Amino acid sequence: MTLSTLDRQVRSILRTFKNFTAKGGGVQMRKYQLEPAAAILESVRLNKGLDIVVVMPRQAGKDELLAHLKIYLMRLLHSKDRGIVEVNPTYKPQTISAILRLENRLNSNLLTLKRWKKRSDYIRMIGSCRTAFLSGDGQANVVGATADLLMIVNEAQDISPAIYDRKFAPMASSRNATRVFSGTVWTSNTLLAQMTRTARLAEQADGIRRVFFYTAKDVRKENKKYGRYVDAQVARLGRNHPLIRTQYFCEEIDAQAGMFNPARRALMQGDQPGHPSPVPGRSYAFLIDVAGQDEARMSYEDDNAPLTNTGRDSTTLSIATIDLTSLDTLQAPTYRTIHRQSWIGSNHLTVFGALRALGDAWQPQHIVIDATGVGEGLYAMLDRAFPTRVIPVKFTQQQKSEIGWRFLAIIETGRFRDCALTDAVRAQYDACVSEILPGPAKTLRWSVPEGTRGQDGELIHDDYLLADALVAILDEMDWQITSPSVIVPAQDPLTNMDRNF
Repeated sequence: MTLSTLDRQVRSILRTFKNFTAKGGGVQMRKYQLEPAAAILESVRLNKGLDIVVVMPRQAGKDELLAHLKIYLMRLLHSKDRGIVEVNPTYKPQTISAILRLENRLNSNLLTLKRWKKRSDYIRMIGSCRTAFLSGDGQANVVGATADLLMIVNEAQDISPAIYDRKFAPMASSRNATRVFSGTVWTSNTLLAQMTRTARLAEQADGIRRVFFYTAKDVRKENKKYGRYVDAQVARLGRNHPLIRTQYFCEEIDAQAGMFNPARRALMQGDQPGHPSPVPGRSYAFLIDVAGQDEARMSYEDDNAPLTNTGRDSTTLSIATIDLTSLDTLQAPTYRTIHRQSWIGSNHLTVFGALRALGDAWQPQHIVIDATGVGEGLYAMLDRAFPTRVIPVKFTQQQKSEIGWRFLAIIETGRFRDCALTDAVRAQYDACVSEILPGPAKTLRWSVPEGTRGQDGELIHDDYLLADALVAILDEMDWQITSPSVIVPAQDPLTNMDRNF
């Protein structure tokens, strides 16, 4: 092959982004990837300096698109001293993952293989054109980088608008570089949401498309396997679960809201009568939220003394049935709260005695207990009384967040039924509010705000609610339907043996 022929082939591959990914890298970009790529490349080529927003559902190929865009621009402009900057919310794992993905694509494309080099831990180059990877963590040192070609703010929903404005926006100013904000929808006050609103206003002003917004419905048109995956996630978590709404259907949710809205409460309605005593043949679990002891009742003998603090919360027990009939359809059990008890300010020895008697009567398969702080002693006593059956839970902010998300998933899939609803329980669910903290951890903070009072003026706590939510711990277990053992008699090997020998 002559040099001129090779040169013509290289130029042909580089002529379009679609050719570059398909013929150079062996990757066929989909329509929803090629549309934003064309707009970004045109803005870069004509130095328009547009703010372009790319919203895609989780695992739809957004990061793949960004990796190929970067290597295409670096290969195309390898002779020029130009810079691309990509910002990710964290250094570990997001920035590191983005660097490794870029290196993999550089090594798999015929036109970039062996042509790129590593300049430092966070810079990769083809010729004189470079990409710098920076962390959007507020503590990261990002001074000195310049985006004179392109700036990419990836997972922009998890980067603080204030940090972007202060640290990163100036990097694109010297040449009015094109800025790309990519990610998955979260709440309405994120950087991604703000830039989407700004870009839509600009679209209305000049008619240039800046917002490329795709949901799971768009992706499944070109990728049937993705559609089946999303269907499975919806079945597991429920269509209205916040993570399903945001991560796959790109619907904004409120950062602060009542956690148990009427739609969720309807899904929780009991479908069987509760019962204050065990029913033979059913499997039960004890779910226990532990409160402190009242000072007047610290000793066993004083457990009937008047409460020092009449408004304190209580140690609560929710007894739930474990129904495995939903395993076939939902691959998880259904839980029904059929009885509740509470002890306000009682000495923990008294509470332990009551729980032990109840445990002997109900024979729970599992006992899940809040073992945080004052709960450690009660957990230790129950663990000795019911070895192998007690599961302690230490409530940290992250643990409570995870329990909250899983509890919502159980509710959204119709697998939590409250068959022992009372006015006190209803008041706690009605008063519970949730807040989604900014950042990639997706931390859910939820509780009944301290000092909340009902119409009767009495304080409303969240002890029943916290006990109920411990079904989320049960839901992590490997549940299976078992059947009685069957002994199959072995066949006598002499029966069919040919004896004519």
